[in-house]
Amino acid sequence: MRKVFCVGELLIDFVAEKQGNDLSKATEFTKKAGGAPANVACAISKLGGKGVFIGCVGEDPFGQFLLDTLRKEGVDISLAQRSKIFTTLAFVSLAEDGERDFVFSRGADKELVYDPTLRKGFNGNLLHLGAATALLGGSLEMAYGKYLFDGLTKEMFISFDPNFRGDLWKDNEPQFIKKCMPFVEKSHLCKFSLEEAQLLSGKKDLNEACDFLHEVGTKIIAITLGKEGTLVSANGQKQIVPSIKVAPVDTTGAGDAFIGCLLQQIADLGNFNRVLEDFDLLTKMVEMANKAGAITTTGYGAISALPTKVQLEA
Repeated sequence: MRKVFCVGELLIDFVAEKQGNDLSKATEFTKKAGGAPANVACAISKLGGKGVFIGCVGEDPFGQFLLDTLRKEGVDISLAQRSKIFTTLAFVSLAEDGERDFVFSRGADKELVYDPTLRKGFNGNLLHLGAATALLGGSLEMAYGKYLFDGLTKEMFISFDPNFRGDLWKDNEPQFIKKCMPFVEKSHLCKFSLEEAQLLSGKKDLNEACDFLHEVGTKIIAITLGKEGTLVSANGQKQIVPSIKVAPVDTTGAGDAFIGCLLQQIADLGNFNRVLEDFDLLTKMVEMANKAGAITTTGYGAISALPTKVQLEA
């Protein structure tokens, strides 16, 4: 079974449940493990795959809690790093419909140092670049670009999720777009939210957005549309794959569950080219990934709500 290396942040989500979407009015917070790449690694491991996390946390109790959480979920944390900088925190507001907003206090995640020795273990595996904070500077951003290069030279299947967070890019969206483009160009698979697809392409129409992003370079596009499902585009074909109906309470981690489930299925293929060439196979995989994302919205906290293989096959 191929490994999926997930690069980026592992952080504490302090979640204000059912207190509206105005964090200034929230009074109670629950500590949860979070961070998009870490969520993806957990999603893969909970489904029986091999998720590997590459990121940095602080040498503090929060950092230890986070690493312990990933270890319990079966994620390989042997490549994680520790820093004297405090662990990154995110404060999350949850409205009654499960929608959320974020405020970040950035810390140790930006301290990740590129390790060239990892390259030897990359050959023929998968690389997921899905960090919300990776393009904000620090040694993490440098490592991010170098791991992309390593992934290309080691013939990895490369996945990119920009994970745009408005709080992190206030008044600087053009810079975000510019920094994302090399990853869109080189990745085999890009997963976008509706907002991200429109922002990066400059197109409101989703068909036009897909065409633009394919022209940049990516071969497979998955645009998640919430309860409407996912728009899949590859090899000149487009299709909206429907999702299952659920009553969401927390949408945090739904996109990570989706891409984690999709990557776990791709990792199980004997040949990566099958998903690049067989659109029917791809849509069947996306249907299962939609189910994983939907199930995740029915529980609080990204990692704790991720489905197991038994839940997904029920």
